[in-house]
Amino acid sequence: QSTSVRAFKMLVDLSFPEARSTYESFFEYALRHYEIVERFGRFPHRNMIIGRASTPEEEEFINKSKESWGQ
Repeated sequence: QSTSVRAFKMLVDLSFPEARSTYESFFEYALRHYEIVERFGRFPHRNMIIGRASTPEEEEFINKSKESWGQ
């Protein structure tokens, strides 16, 4: 995830002005994913799919994420 954040930051820095907002949105998306892995050490929304138990904190995050990410 940290590699992804660095790569998208480079794209923002190297982008033409007319494309910058697109690359900035990609960068923000990468940051959100980095923060999730940094916080939980994994992607909690994958727990059910792979048969892994979620912690109470992960359950709360999943429920709030559905609202904020429009799922």
